[in-house]
Amino acid sequence: MYETIQILHSYLAYVVLAVLFLAVANALMGWLGNKMFYPQKDLRLSLFALILSHIQLLVGLLLFFVSPSGLKAIQALGMGGLNSAARLLAVEHPFINIVAIVLITIGWSRHKKFMEGKKKFKSIAIFYGLGLILILSRIPWGQWFN
Repeated sequence: MYETIQILHSYLAYVVLAVLFLAVANALMGWLGNKMFYPQKDLRLSLFALILSHIQLLVGLLLFFVSPSGLKAIQALGMGGLNSAARLLAVEHPFINIVAIVLITIGWSRHKKFMEGKKKFKSIAIFYGLGLILILSRIPWGQWFN
C-alpha cells in the first residue's frame, strides 16, 4: 500500500506542478496585461490547480501516516534524532506544503471577492505564486529523481 501511495504522490506531483505553473503564468499575464477574466478559461484553470493541489495534499497526508519516512520516523527517532534528509521528509515537506495549499486556497477565496479582472488575476498570481514557490522549495529533489 505504501509503495502505491508513494508512486501516486510522485506522479501526481508532476501534474500539479504543471497546472499550478500554468495557472500562475496565466494570472501574471492577465494581471500585467490588464486582460479580462474569462470564466471559461481563467476561472477553470485556477480552479483545476486548486483542486489538484488539494488532492495532492490529501494523498501526501495519507503517505505521511503510512510511510516509514513520515510519522513513523518521528516516533522512532524523535524530532532531535532526525538528520537533515529525514527532517525534510518528516517535517519540512509536509508543513511547508500545507502552508502552500493554504496560500493557494486564500488566493482562490480572495479572487471571488473582486469584480475587476485585474484584481482577480493579481490575487491568483500572488497567492498561487507564493504557494508554488513554497512547494518547489521543499520537494525532496534528490529522492524524486532517483
